[in-house]
Amino acid sequence: MMLATLLLAAAAQDATLSANNYAVDEVMPAHLPAVLWSDEFNGARLDKAKWSFDTSRNKEGWYNKELQYYAADRPENLRLENGRLVIELRKDPQLIRKRPDWGKQKYSSAKIVTRGKAAFKFGFFEASAKLPCTRGSWPAFWMMPQGSAPWPDGGEIDILEHVGSQPNVVHANLHTGLFNHTKGTGRGAQKALPTACSAFHRYQLSWTPDAITIGVDDRAYMRVRNDQPGVRGAWPFDTPFYLILNLAMGGDWAGAKGLDDEALPQRFEVDYVRVYEMAPPTTDGKE
Repeated sequence: MMLATLLLAAAAQDATLSANNYAVDEVMPAHLPAVLWSDEFNGARLDKAKWSFDTSRNKEGWYNKELQYYAADRPENLRLENGRLVIELRKDPQLIRKRPDWGKQKYSSAKIVTRGKAAFKFGFFEASAKLPCTRGSWPAFWMMPQGSAPWPDGGEIDILEHVGSQPNVVHANLHTGLFNHTKGTGRGAQKALPTACSAFHRYQLSWTPDAITIGVDDRAYMRVRNDQPGVRGAWPFDTPFYLILNLAMGGDWAGAKGLDDEALPQRFEVDYVRVYEMAPPTTDGKE
């Protein structure tokens, strides 16, 4: 989602990073019932044993020409409320301008990662979430490799992306060295979801050595198989990846149709994040 400055040609192509060339419509692969890792967000504050705030590019600015400042330990931008994680996007430059890493942003939000605390190689991943809907907003639930490989060589798994100018559509994408939006070779799909901003939905990833399948509410809408030449350039998804939740503002994709400041603040609400072990493959070899 966040790790490359877009080429102007890519931005002009329907103003989207998202591909729609790997669409499917079928039941999500099965997982085992036991939860391997989760955060139910039932405490009084964010569990720092599971998550860290990512503020690393506040001073210099975030990728893709995004406009937000990511605050750490600021309840106006991130808090637990009624058993849910709330990431809130605000326009409040007068309140954040004295922070030492402020980069002249007008908008504040939050980004949290499990990097260095929890990483996963294969499994079934699920987040129950309700999305913000205003022009310019860009919530995401995604994964990046735990190691130090440069983007996009190490891979990126976008389980959920949503831009407020397309309130009834959600997106799933993969990025690798050979297949990414900057080359015009992105792999992904999108799905109409009319209640994305008014109801909670379960955004899901099934990740095995053979395929990555992404869906909503147990229905898959994207599948990319490990069947392309190019070794790690095509499939770097054989190492541990960590989880990311964030709410961005603006940028080449989300800001292409303008920003609606009057609609702020906006909330990205997450009821839980869970990781399960995949079920063994069936005897007929099907997923």
